[in-house]
Amino acid sequence: MSNALAIAAVSAVLEYYLSNAYTGLSTIFGSTVTVSAKAPDLVKTELGDGSTLQNQVNLFLHQVSYNATWRNTGHPKLAADGKTQLKNPPLALDLHYLLTAYGSNDWQAEGLLGYALLMLHENPVLTRQDIRNAFLALPGADPGNLLSGPVGTSGLADQIEMIKITPSTMGREEMAWIWTALKADYRPSYAFQVSVVLMEQPATLSLAFPVLHRNIRAQAIVPAQLLSIDLPHGQLSAAPGATVKLKGELMAGVSQVLLTNARLAVSQPAAATVIDNNTVSFTVPMNIPAGIYALAVLFNDASGNTEQTTTSLPFGVAPVYESTTNVTQTGTSTQVTIQFTPNAAASQSVSLTLNGQSADAGPIDASTGSLQFEFAPALAPGQYLARLTVDGAPSVVDVNWHAHPPVFTGPTVTI
Repeated sequence: MSNALAIAAVSAVLEYYLSNAYTGLSTIFGSTVTVSAKAPDLVKTELGDGSTLQNQVNLFLHQVSYNATWRNTGHPKLAADGKTQLKNPPLALDLHYLLTAYGSNDWQAEGLLGYALLMLHENPVLTRQDIRNAFLALPGADPGNLLSGPVGTSGLADQIEMIKITPSTMGREEMAWIWTALKADYRPSYAFQVSVVLMEQPATLSLAFPVLHRNIRAQAIVPAQLLSIDLPHGQLSAAPGATVKLKGELMAGVSQVLLTNARLAVSQPAAATVIDNNTVSFTVPMNIPAGIYALAVLFNDASGNTEQTTTSLPFGVAPVYESTTNVTQTGTSTQVTIQFTPNAAASQSVSLTLNGQSADAGPIDASTGSLQFEFAPALAPGQYLARLTVDGAPSVVDVNWHAHPPVFTGPTVTI
């Protein structure tokens, strides 16, 4: 495959063979024919007002498009870690060129264009050796063009597809639009397409080692099912350190619970205790951020290898409201600063609700356990029931279940 210099390499090869097409024709055209590969507005600036002899052919790449045939070969594929590359399909491109002739005398531009078109017509395919010969002829070190040497390392001659040149149909309106966009005066031009350029970033793919020894054993199992998460008193989440019961079927062999949060890149196992065939319990780990996790139970063998994993259920790890550190009142708003655990990670969404009014903390740039919330309009003096929510997981509300009826007891914020 070709590398990132393949597009430049195509232009360099075409420019080289166009230059060869005018070898020995200086007597006919009055001087040596200059072949360039620049934007037409730059050529116009170099030629000036036309008072000097114009004897130039310019190759301009005006569009790059996907090759329709190669586009369906597939997208890059990564392993489960999201980083290891397993498949690296090429980027397949068609290059659309505009060939323009500049001449000062009558019929000069037409003559220049004719030699160029005949060269392209007689060489519709650039063979691998043609490309190599062009690279060898380019100067290895050209102060005027630093890419003169590097384009030879593009790998263009060694890609799977050979380079093919075909005419392009371009109507008068499209041609007029292009020249208007280029802010250059129209000159006799010829549109053609080059395909297909296959670019591929050199990458080390992950390949498995051959299997040296096979140790296969079959064990018939009846799949266990995780049906529900039993949180006390209808709470929506559980704080770190809390004991949670899980309900299911055929749970007698459960050994671990796995909490996974893909966005935070957290995958935290926790030991599970079997209560009976339909119930297990576990303690919410202390060292994970608050938020919504996918919870699944694992069945491990004697060696610690996972034999079975149940489907997962959403589970909220609750933040713990520690204290109110500052309350500031202004005429239009109330600022409340609180302490909480565990720390909120960067990019997590955090909000504070006082009774029925909520305020967001705004963007979090770094891990923190202290945030300020601004309520507008200002809150009236009084005592408010506080609830902190991190990534959709609310903090636990304290309730006096012995009162009749039960009442909320905290945490509270006094304004």
